[in-house]
Amino acid sequence: MNIIPGIKKLFQFLFVLALLISFIASAKSRRIVKNIERSITTYISFPVEKYIVQKWNADIASAKINFSVKGPFGMVHGSISGLNSSLLFDEDQLAASSIRASVDAKSISTGIKLRNNDLQKEKYFNSDKYPLFSFQSDKIQKSGTGYIAIGNLTMKGVSKKVEIPFSFTEKGNAGIFKGSFSIQRQDFGIGTEGGAIGSTVSIDLEVPVTK
Repeated sequence: MNIIPGIKKLFQFLFVLALLISFIASAKSRRIVKNIERSITTYISFPVEKYIVQKWNADIASAKINFSVKGPFGMVHGSISGLNSSLLFDEDQLAASSIRASVDAKSISTGIKLRNNDLQKEKYFNSDKYPLFSFQSDKIQKSGTGYIAIGNLTMKGVSKKVEIPFSFTEKGNAGIFKGSFSIQRQDFGIGTEGGAIGSTVSIDLEVPVTK
């Protein structure tokens, strides 16, 4: 009995079976690899696109930071300059948006030089020790037709939580932030309680920006 042909057929069958298994495994591997690549791509690219927030550059020369407070002879109006800011804002990405800004305490101008100098003293701003007023947002949320930036305002070494309602208008590669809020000066140790100077200081902001 000649068994060689049978052995040959068996080897041929096993060889074809091995190729088939290899092909199936290879195809499955390719599918697995593709699924992994797809998952990695989704995991990496989706959040990156989702959380990229537009950075806006403030036009420092055109920015307006004005304040008003009751004085002994009527309302005192003044301005502050020296803005330094980091503005990340996208109305569709409020959770990832943030505002950080500071101004130069020594830049305060009320139109009267003697009063400007007096405000720099320890009783008021003590600007030699505390040269900056700063704000850092914790969160930004929608409010009516505008927004509210909630965060810490630091003046004269004292930090207090404040809410700054603001609007933002975008036109092409430019935009403008506008906001108004008020503070109680005694909260920050500015001046003494009572007297001829009012307790409430109103602050108006107008900051043109570009991309």
